[in-house]
Amino acid sequence: MNYSPKEIVAELDKYIIGQDKAKRAVAIALRNRYRRSQLSEELREEITPKNIIMQGPTGVGKTEIARRLAKLVSAPFVKVEATKFTEVGYVGRDCESMVRDLVEASARIVTNEFNKQVSTKADEIAVNRLIDVLYPRYKDNNPAKLVDEIKEQIRQDILSGKIDDEEVEVMIKDNPMGQVLGAIPVGPMGAEMDGDPFAGLGALFDGRRKPKKMTVKKARAMFVEEESSKLIDKDRLNDEIVRRAEQEGIIFIDEIDKIATRGSTGKGPDVSREGVQRDILPLVEGSTVKTKYGMVKTDYMLFIAAGAFHISKVEDLIPELQGRFPIRVELNNLRSDDFFKILTQPKNALTMQYVKLLEVDHIHLKYTDEALHEIADMAERENETSENIGARRLHTILEALLEDISYNAGGDTPDINITIDKPYVQKVFADKIKKYDLKKYIL
Repeated sequence: MNYSPKEIVAELDKYIIGQDKAKRAVAIALRNRYRRSQLSEELREEITPKNIIMQGPTGVGKTEIARRLAKLVSAPFVKVEATKFTEVGYVGRDCESMVRDLVEASARIVTNEFNKQVSTKADEIAVNRLIDVLYPRYKDNNPAKLVDEIKEQIRQDILSGKIDDEEVEVMIKDNPMGQVLGAIPVGPMGAEMDGDPFAGLGALFDGRRKPKKMTVKKARAMFVEEESSKLIDKDRLNDEIVRRAEQEGIIFIDEIDKIATRGSTGKGPDVSREGVQRDILPLVEGSTVKTKYGMVKTDYMLFIAAGAFHISKVEDLIPELQGRFPIRVELNNLRSDDFFKILTQPKNALTMQYVKLLEVDHIHLKYTDEALHEIADMAERENETSENIGARRLHTILEALLEDISYNAGGDTPDINITIDKPYVQKVFADKIKKYDLKKYIL
C-alpha cells in the first residue's frame, strides 16, 4: 500500500507517542521514494534519497520510528550499531557488511513473497509425495480397496490434519558438509570472498539422500519448501532481491554519536572513530558492494542515523558525512504526560502486555488512571535524578511494581481480580517517594 505522509504519521501514532517532527520527516522521506518510483527512468537516476539524522536521548523513540516505518511498507530494513564498525585495519566489522545484511533482509522478504505465489502448486505436489510415502501403510490396512480409493482417503486425511502427528519415514537431502557449505566464505574483517571454493564439492552431495523419521505435518512442510524452490525462477528471484534492496532498502545506523570525533588529536581512539566515518561515507554517497546475490548499488538506499549526542554534537562528524544527512530532526525528552500516554494509548502498550501475560495464570489486572499518573510522574523524576533512559524507565518501574503479583501467580489458582491503584503504587515505591520528598530540602 502506498501511504500518504499523513497516513504514515497516523500509523506511527498507534505505537509512538509524540516526536511529531521526526515522524513528519520520515513520512515525507518515505513518500518521496514512492513519488520517485513513478517518474521516468531518466529522472529517477537524478533523484537520491534525503537521508535523515535523528538526535535525542535514549528511549524516546528513534529506533522505534525507523523499525515501524520499515514494517509499515514491508521494506528491507536493517539496524546496525555504529560502534561495531571500525576502519579496515582495526579490530571490528567491515562497514560494507551492513549492506550485505540489508540484502539478506531483502532476500527473506522477497523469497517469502515468491513462495506464497507458488504455495498452492507446491502444496499439491507435496501432498502427492506424502500419499506415495503413506500408501504402503494404508494398503496393508485396507487390502480390499482400490488404489484410487486408498489414495483419496490418504489425501483427505492429510488435508484434514487427521494424521498430522503420525510419524513417517521420508528421504531428506544428505549434506555432511552442510555447515561449511551453507556458510559464505569470508576473508579478513568479515568480507565475503570472491566465489565459493566449496561449490564443486557441494554438487557431489546434491543428489544424496538419507531416511529420517518425522511427523506428517513436518514432512509436508519440508516437501512444500523443496517444491517451492523448484517452481521459483531463481534468476527472477535474485534480480528482485537486489532491486528491492537497492530501491527500497533502509539502513538504520544507531549510536552514530559514538563515532563522532571531538577535537581530534590525530591519534588514539579518535583515529579509529574517524576511520569508521570515512568507511561509512562511500556507502552513503553511493557505491557498489559485492554480495552473494551479485553487485548491489547503495545510491538509492535510505540511510537513517541516530544518536543521543550527549557529549559530542552532530557537527563533530566529518563534514562530508554531515552533508550526506541533509535532514536533521531533534527528538524531545519525555515528560509525565508523555509517559501516561505511552502507558495507555499505543496498540502494544506495556500495561496491556502485562495484563495479557498475567491472564495466563488467571490474574485479571486493572489499573486506575491515578495509578498510571503516579507511575508516569515517577518515570519522569527517575529520569531527571538518574540516567535518562526515556520510555525504557517504564519497563523497570512496572517490573518492580508487579514483581510480587507475578511471583505468586501460577499453578491451579482460581481467577483473581487485582486493581493497581495509587496507594498500591505508593506502597511499593515508598522508599523512592521518600527520597524525592527529601530532595526538596537539599540545597
